[in-house]
Amino acid sequence: MTDGVWKRDEIESPCVKICVIHPQERICTGCYRSLDEITQWSRMTPAERRAVMEALPDRAPRLQKRRGGRAARLRHG
Repeated sequence: MTDGVWKRDEIESPCVKICVIHPQERICTGCYRSLDEITQWSRMTPAERRAVMEALPDRAPRLQKRRGGRAARLRHG
């Protein structure tokens, strides 16, 4: 017996609800997608989504991690 709920067979969004765009790289620091990829996600084909998903792990190292923040400024300021 089926539950009667139709389910779409599609790639889920990589969104982790940490939506902050890196100022230099212009990609989200949570999911590593570009603004264009985020806005187009619902209209992408499964192949396009797969291509984006495959590219995401290589983007993480491009983000420069913040070092120190306020505490570092106070120590060196």
